Amino acid sequence: MPTIRRLPEHLVNRIAAGEVVERPASALKELVENAIDAGATEITVRLASGGLDLIEVTDDGCGMRPDEIALALERHATSKLPDEQIERVATLGFRGEALPSIGSVARLTIESRPPGAAEGWKRTVDHGALACDGPAALPVGTRIRVEELFGKVPARRKFLRSPRSEYAASLDVVRRLAMARPDVGFTMEHDGRRVLAVQPREELAARVARLVARELADEGVIVEAERGAARLTGVAGLPTYNRGVADHQYLFVNGRPVKDKLLVGAVRGAYSDMLARDRHAVLALFLEVPAEDVDVNVHPAKTEVRFRDPAFVRGFLVGALRHALEGAGQRSAQPAATAAMAMWQVEPANSPAVQPVPSLGTLFARDYGPVRSGHSPSRVSEAGAAWRAQEAEIMASPAARAEPVAEADDAAAARYPLGVARGQVAGTYIVAEAEDGLVIVDQHAAHERLVLEKLKAAGAGEAMNRSQALLLPEVVELEEPACDALEDKIADLARHGLVLERFGPAAMLVRAVPSVLARSDAGALVRDVADDLARNGDALLLGEKLELVLATMACHGSVRAGRSLSVAEMNALLREMERTPRSGQCNHGRPTWVKLAHQDIEKLFGRK
Repeated sequence: MPTIRRLPEHLVNRIAAGEVVERPASALKELVENAIDAGATEITVRLASGGLDLIEVTDDGCGMRPDEIALALERHATSKLPDEQIERVATLGFRGEALPSIGSVARLTIESRPPGAAEGWKRTVDHGALACDGPAALPVGTRIRVEELFGKVPARRKFLRSPRSEYAASLDVVRRLAMARPDVGFTMEHDGRRVLAVQPREELAARVARLVARELADEGVIVEAERGAARLTGVAGLPTYNRGVADHQYLFVNGRPVKDKLLVGAVRGAYSDMLARDRHAVLALFLEVPAEDVDVNVHPAKTEVRFRDPAFVRGFLVGALRHALEGAGQRSAQPAATAAMAMWQVEPANSPAVQPVPSLGTLFARDYGPVRSGHSPSRVSEAGAAWRAQEAEIMASPAARAEPVAEADDAAAARYPLGVARGQVAGTYIVAEAEDGLVIVDQHAAHERLVLEKLKAAGAGEAMNRSQALLLPEVVELEEPACDALEDKIADLARHGLVLERFGPAAMLVRAVPSVLARSDAGALVRDVADDLARNGDALLLGEKLELVLATMACHGSVRAGRSLSVAEMNALLREMERTPRSGQCNHGRPTWVKLAHQDIEKLFGRK
């Protein structure tokens, strides 16, 4: 039997370094966090070869005495926990492992001078061995240099990526920390070239727009919400301002940058009926909760957190985001693009005369009042028939009858944000004249959003949660912990129309499913819900599935492209858009309208 032995100190440090220092960006994160915790107001970062050859962090913080520098290079030595209440930690770093771990796999030089000291002090550790210890000349603050990272650990060095990739990861680290602390100034240089510079004491929205995307200042909404002791602030991009990947979602908990699955899922849920499946929102959200309600000590790199009440946190984020986006009204994040402007012809080509089209009546001549249903849940067939009748009424096609159309008042353009209709192009786009420019509306995308909001207002959500009983209950075999989680949520799932019973230790019995999902695979639905419970601790996926069905119904029930509309119908559509929240984008995140400002039109004709 092998003999148990105590590992040597240098090997312990190298093992710890494998957990804390994965790549140059990991070391940089620890050093910048230390500078922030030291009370710095200006932080300068210098990199060479993406941090593979050099990482240097200089700050104007509180500094350290010579004895404190020596102690900081010992394992589990920190000034950030004055007592033993780790659940109330308020600093970014607190483990006391970063500096000794970095010093065990690189050449680490610490120079520091506290206020009032006549001179600074310098201490160098070369891959765990003391190389230099003596006085140094520098202003108040601390300067730390990391050179030859993993230089004597080739097994780790060969797994690092190219300098360009390591630089990109390091830049992302500095950007996130700079976003979390708008009161601190940051400067970053790479191979002698300045790549980032932000001034201290900036407004949060201005700092976010500067670091994420300048367009976010005009194409985003401010998020401010409070619920109990929790507070959420930040900037969220309009649904029409989105990306193909989720790398522009910045999430913070108590000032700490995190990559938390619960928060990412909440963002996806908030945008669920406004974005296509393969598109992602652009935002920066800052969540503040009491320190005792969040555990930050679950990962060595402190990038993951665990909430005491995850369902509350998710509900709070979803509600706050949706409220902020609804406040954007009919805003669209799609101005007339420069490339599109360049395609306008200066000299109009000869075109055939436009033939008049017949009137088709009005789109919104029907009453969309709330559903008045007295059906009990047991009378599924009668309730379904009532809902189908209401659905047909909401999404009915325009009546094809001729009727006189009054001429639009020219002065009305000044009263309506989207102006008054002047015509239709290609049977798809409505052209309207507003006080400040020319508005072009995609009739299908716009009506799709209007129908979805009317379905919700008419009680479609309640109708969607009705159950469709199965002729033969289906047995779904699952692991026992998954069945336990489902059993705890039976009452909540029943309110969504999914009726379950426990069927032995490792199986669930499905008696009914939501009526709109009656044709789906009941077993697959239950397994998806069980997986969702395991990830988030709440039945999130089922609600999102129902919202997706409702959005699909709205898409198929809206006015199609290619349908000719009368002037009255076009104006009715414009007025309804002005009254409907989130009408600036369709259910898939595409814009419903764009505007060509007067000055843009004047530029086309050389007037400006």
